[in-house]
Amino acid sequence: MRPKTAESEIRESRGKTGCFECCIKCLGGVPYASLVATILCFSGVALFCGCGHVALTGTVTMVENHFSRITSDHASLTDVVQILQYIIYGVACFFFLYGIILLAEGFYTTSSVKEMHSEFKTSVCGRCISAMAPTSNALVSLFYLYLLPHKVNHCNTGEFVFLTYILSLGWLGVFGFSAVPVFLFYNMWTTCGAMKSPIANLTSVDNICVDVRQYGIIPWAATPGKVCGSTLSDICNTSEFYLSYHLYIVACAGAGATVIALIHYLMILAANWAYLKGACQQTHAYQDIKGRDDQELQDVQSSSKDGLNSYS
Repeated sequence: MRPKTAESEIRESRGKTGCFECCIKCLGGVPYASLVATILCFSGVALFCGCGHVALTGTVTMVENHFSRITSDHASLTDVVQILQYIIYGVACFFFLYGIILLAEGFYTTSSVKEMHSEFKTSVCGRCISAMAPTSNALVSLFYLYLLPHKVNHCNTGEFVFLTYILSLGWLGVFGFSAVPVFLFYNMWTTCGAMKSPIANLTSVDNICVDVRQYGIIPWAATPGKVCGSTLSDICNTSEFYLSYHLYIVACAGAGATVIALIHYLMILAANWAYLKGACQQTHAYQDIKGRDDQELQDVQSSSKDGLNSYS
């Protein structure tokens, strides 16, 4: 029997390495930071859009039933709510696609950085990942599909940094805006709670009122415009008020989670941009040196040919 060489022993050891171990090793290429930010972004946007949509509908129903019984008085409020709901649809669709693009950019950049450090090579691990994780390939393909029309290369990640920064500022404003209905419902909630206190029972409960006209929700000419006493207590016990109040709180929390996710994305993109910028500078420097060497080699070859021609 022929003795085993070192090369054959290495091949046998590689063959014994199971797909599980290879996949565990290749999981180091997953952009976990981008994955966490994507999950947080999707959760925040879903909470804001879903809860905000239902809360707006409940608010209109409550106003129609208790504060403005004439349709023309709250017609503008209904139109504004419908516009906001359409905006919510657009925001949900846009951030679903944008989150996928940023996650694909994380896969793309992580693989580029690993490739620069020669941590990924073609092996059985690559075949295992290709067989078990087609989602990653789909994300990267979507990223390429987005980038190709714009001819963006590794060095143009700064565009995502700028866009994510603008979206972060926009969502910061949305977070502040979503706190307004929470404040209004909280005032109404505390007013209802004040009627149950002993001090309120000593006086007259009918003097405790809530006038939504002062918030600009409906015009001053709307009737009745305000509710007092037992009517106000009945409104606080309705499902529209209870559900809308808590949904506005959840929607505000979702907007805050989206802001945190975008800030997380911003830090990731800034780090990736710094890595890729350094890699691009090194690549350009190498290409310049190689171009000069090729030019010098061509000059030497041409001069040697001229010398031979003149000698002959």
